[in-house]
Amino acid sequence: MCLCTERYKGFQILQVVVQRRARNRKGQRGRTPTPVFIGKQIPEGSFTPDSSSTGEPVALDGAELEALRLVDLEGLSQEEAGTKMGVSRGTVWRLLQEARRKIATALSEGRRIDIKPE
Repeated sequence: MCLCTERYKGFQILQVVVQRRARNRKGQRGRTPTPVFIGKQIPEGSFTPDSSSTGEPVALDGAELEALRLVDLEGLSQEEAGTKMGVSRGTVWRLLQEARRKIATALSEGRRIDIKPE
């Protein structure tokens, strides 16, 4: 093996070590996070429904909540959640979409969430 290739490999190893140490100094591992654009000012604090909000409460039914719990909290796939719930994957997808839309509406508009068991 040529002496110049050994030096090149040594340089590559040194470069990787320096990059990793610099990254660790910043408290990051892996890729640098990409900044996320948020189009609206978000207040810091906990969420409680806005008492002055004139919007109707958002009603989340039991099936939507169960689909959300199985997929988002327990980490099941939509197929597995459908099997547990006794419905198709497509039905689970529809329930998730509707539940997520309702929760996003309630959070962004300060509305109360009512859970309606079936």
